[in-house]
Amino acid sequence: RWLQQHECVEKLNMHAILSASTGQEQLLTELLVTYAKIPVLIGELISVEIWKHKVFPVLCRLEDFKPRSTFPIYVVLHHEASIINLLETVFFYKEVCESAEDSILDLIDYCHRKLTLLTARSANEQTRLPPCSSWEMGPKIPRLFVPPQELQNQAETMEFEISLKALSVLRYITDQVESLPLSALTRMLNTHNLPCLLVELVEHCPWSCREAGKLKKFENGAWHVVPPEDQVKMTKLDGQVWLALLNLLLSPECQRKYHFDGFNKSQLLKLRAFLTDILIDQLPNLVEMQRFLSHLAVTEPAPPKKDLVLEQVPVIWDHILKKNSGKWEAIAKHQVKHIFSPTEEELQLQARRWAQTYSLDMMEALAPDKPRCRVCGAEAAKRCSRCRNEWYCAR
Repeated sequence: RWLQQHECVEKLNMHAILSASTGQEQLLTELLVTYAKIPVLIGELISVEIWKHKVFPVLCRLEDFKPRSTFPIYVVLHHEASIINLLETVFFYKEVCESAEDSILDLIDYCHRKLTLLTARSANEQTRLPPCSSWEMGPKIPRLFVPPQELQNQAETMEFEISLKALSVLRYITDQVESLPLSALTRMLNTHNLPCLLVELVEHCPWSCREAGKLKKFENGAWHVVPPEDQVKMTKLDGQVWLALLNLLLSPECQRKYHFDGFNKSQLLKLRAFLTDILIDQLPNLVEMQRFLSHLAVTEPAPPKKDLVLEQVPVIWDHILKKNSGKWEAIAKHQVKHIFSPTEEELQLQARRWAQTYSLDMMEALAPDKPRCRVCGAEAAKRCSRCRNEWYCAR
């Protein structure tokens, strides 16, 4: 049953991507809102996150676990990536954000955990650049067997891309600060101090690194060498961070609730070094940020008004942890026996269903780059009928 649910999420994710590419995603978002599926997706997202942290490491340590195929485990690891990708696509719309209701607090906590992980990774240069064979967010049909150590490596690489998707989701949430519950705003500004966390991302820029003297940036699911003339160009991820900062710092309601103490003030003033004329030319709204920081440097803002007596708290994460506390090893062993040790027949059936979900035509539609002719390198429209892998611009 869970695998069927995963297939539905995969199809929704692919449909959302294709609809967004043609500007027709409104129907999907209306259906998700009408049937109240956004809280369901958020609950599923956090459940898989907890599984990765609590159960997956136990599976990898079990000496007697020698599966015929690691395909079912890969599916679970991939599930979190599919959900966050779907949420990134639809959270652009205000009604989707509002339909999350109380679970928006759980999603804010989820994004905070991912961004904290992203910031921690950026402190270690060796973990900033995933290997060239890194897993990409786009769909793939995995091998039926992957060694547990390689599965762990794939999970770590997925974690990097999932964190980048969480950054985009958080930025869309900050777009709606005026319609968010008061508890959500308090959680972003004071509980998690997201403005200072975003300053850390501006400083360390985990999606940018230097390798062999060349600047590389992560964009569209892959690392690219940046030519010298484009090195000062703002990437989409850079833009998401700056837009989130604009939303959190310049909104009157946020300024009223945020505590501009000595530490927070010193952290925010670090942004002035990054607000160059070239950057402002690319995102003119940053002029307002520059003006705000100049004013902040010479004034002492009033302390926030503490007018919130009762505060909502996220419940999904804590509920799952309390319900399963001390049972993680037992859960892992149960899943090894009943889920992750399929028979040959079950495995073949699931592989066929996966192949149907990811048809070649669907995967080509999702690919960011058009196929190229193997001979001349031009855009190709004809595929080899024998191997089905190579492309040609003519017969």
